Amino acid sequence: MREIPITELAPVKIGQAENREAGTGCTVFLCEEGMRAGLDIRGGGPASREGQLLDPLMAAQTIHGIVLAGGSAFGLDAAGGVMRCLEERGVGFDVGVTKVPLVVQSDLFDLTVGDPFVRPDAAMGYAAAKQALEAPNYRDGIFGAGCGATVGKIGGMATCMKSGIGSYAVQIEDLKIGAVVALNALGDIYDWKTGRQIAGLLTADHGDFRSSMKEIESSIRAVKNAFTGNTTLAVLLTNGYFDKTALCKIAGMGQDGLARSIRPVHTSFDGDSVYAVSCGRVKADQDAVGMLGAELISEAIVRAVESAESAYGLPAARDLPWTKA
Repeated sequence: MREIPITELAPVKIGQAENREAGTGCTVFLCEEGMRAGLDIRGGGPASREGQLLDPLMAAQTIHGIVLAGGSAFGLDAAGGVMRCLEERGVGFDVGVTKVPLVVQSDLFDLTVGDPFVRPDAAMGYAAAKQALEAPNYRDGIFGAGCGATVGKIGGMATCMKSGIGSYAVQIEDLKIGAVVALNALGDIYDWKTGRQIAGLLTADHGDFRSSMKEIESSIRAVKNAFTGNTTLAVLLTNGYFDKTALCKIAGMGQDGLARSIRPVHTSFDGDSVYAVSCGRVKADQDAVGMLGAELISEAIVRAVESAESAYGLPAARDLPWTKA
């Protein structure tokens, strides 16, 4: 097994656009020839569009795009711009008079970072899609959907940390698997290999970590800060051949990667969603890909923490020396 760039998961192309001043953005995954996809949602507060297309009972067997964005439900407008960009290029389901691109979207909440009244819109979605098709520009860090991402928010914004978007991909023989995670969790973040906390709830003086789990346990009858500004989004990509039913199962197994690395996770205040995408014909075992996919998601979470920069008055792990001890 060797590490490869997430950009090697062709024919899927990834484009990003963001408004750094406003603290929001979107990340777009496109496949002009169509890609099979499944979805698993376990957070209690998702903001999503067209996710029902990925139910195995629905007629569509492939989609053309996935959008991860900030802006909460306001940001769902971004998919319209992605659809327009694809339609202009003749990409989509042929309905005779035109081709209808099938684009699904999930959003995270970043309205408390930067400008709450600037959100991903059709123009930003169009820009990210155009970037993906003409000059794919994916980068880990505070780019795309990770621009306004934060973690450790049980105490509010004053004691949370800056996060971002991260990726990790590997190749085993001719099988390629990769994960992209926009990390915007209510909970704390742990290195899945060592169990060490690497980001999350801070003390008031930002001199150490606190435990979100212990904060909740201290008042078990009600969470004092029912903060809804969360949601971690992930996309698993593979050149293995799977149908929608298998991909929904792989996406569900991918959620283990979130559970391994984020505490707490899948709360009523998160909209945690995992997509699984098949974009090739390589024969592979469904359970093996799901198991490995969960590990890739966990590592992508670490990369999202490590690549983030301090911004909007919020510290990133790289700028807190004691987080490296």
